[in-house]
Amino acid sequence: MMFQGEEVKKDFPILNQVVNDEPLIYLDSAATSQKPTAVLTAIETYYKTANANVHRGVHTLAERATSQYEAARETVRVFIHAKETAEVLFTRGATTSLNWVAKSYGEANVNEGDEIVISYMEHHSNIVPWQQLARKKKATLKYIELTKDGQLDLTSAKEQITNKTKIVALTHVSNVLGSINPIAELTQLAHSVGAVMVVDGAQAVPHMAVDVVKLDVDFYAFSGHKMLGPTGIGVLYGKRALLEAMEPVEYGGEMIDFVYDQESTWTELPWKFEAGTPNIAGAIGLAAAIDYLNQLGMEKIHAYEIELVTYLLPKLRAIPGLVVYGPTDDSIRTGVVTFNVDDLHPHDLATALDMQGIAVRAGHHCTQPLMRQLGASSTARASIYLYNTKDDCDSLVKAILAAKEFFNYGLN
Repeated sequence: MMFQGEEVKKDFPILNQVVNDEPLIYLDSAATSQKPTAVLTAIETYYKTANANVHRGVHTLAERATSQYEAARETVRVFIHAKETAEVLFTRGATTSLNWVAKSYGEANVNEGDEIVISYMEHHSNIVPWQQLARKKKATLKYIELTKDGQLDLTSAKEQITNKTKIVALTHVSNVLGSINPIAELTQLAHSVGAVMVVDGAQAVPHMAVDVVKLDVDFYAFSGHKMLGPTGIGVLYGKRALLEAMEPVEYGGEMIDFVYDQESTWTELPWKFEAGTPNIAGAIGLAAAIDYLNQLGMEKIHAYEIELVTYLLPKLRAIPGLVVYGPTDDSIRTGVVTFNVDDLHPHDLATALDMQGIAVRAGHHCTQPLMRQLGASSTARASIYLYNTKDDCDSLVKAILAAKEFFNYGLN
């Protein structure tokens, strides 16, 4: 059956509203996605019927909450094809997940003179932790270059990844360029020199099928709120052997085995890393989001986004003075479309679009090193997801043309 974005949109109550006297068109899903009724209901039902702390109580509500929380972990495991739930850690989001790897694995395994390799398309959350680690351990932070059309330069990758490299940390999909990186190939390259592969999957997991075993990555991080789930919940996948050897980053309740007067021992995976009361409702909401995505089918979702982006991009490129960043082959990118219009400031453009009911993002998108590579201080970004339509794309193009006219850029 053909994917029907207009029908899907009906599952998202927030989209049925008027903004600035115009029907809302939401094109900012790369920042955070909207939530379907199924997710909202799952969270509400938990609080109404099972609200209690997990792992600690023997009463009915506690057992009910624990069962739902751990069932959510199993849902995540199946979704990313991890081998066991012990390899699925719940975190606050991709940023927390990446920081855990840097602080625990990184500090234990990176030494003076070692190398950490990232790329110029990384989000700040996959740059700053490695900067701090490199500074603390007196290691070298190296960058993989990009091609002219915004893809990872594999020749540069082979030059930057050497026998001194201990960690390679790369995004699966760029949150600005929409580029899909060949993670399996890059993982093989990292492993060939004895390095571990850390992947920021925040922009990949919501939009395409991900199999961490086939990719053979060592760590994989993503956030719930970008994949129809609630904020404040994320996942860190890690291979069991690596997680077993790592020290926790946070300490307190839940993650201990026994506390003596002067020392403590840790409980088993995955709870060793999950100190304190977790985001129970968040995990349950994330599981509901995954169930919803599975019902639609990740392959169908990805194909639909490609259909929309290949429809939208030629129309954008036809606008005089508009430049689109990222791969020129529209079939090898996600629904992230980043652009600038003449000398019109992206924030002015985003404000003008908002007045027409269209929500886009403007700024550096937490990718300042990438902005410098692009020769731009900021850009506008429209990000397509499963609830968008060709009509939304047409409205965006029409609104940009109207904004150009309003700011006296004219229609050439």
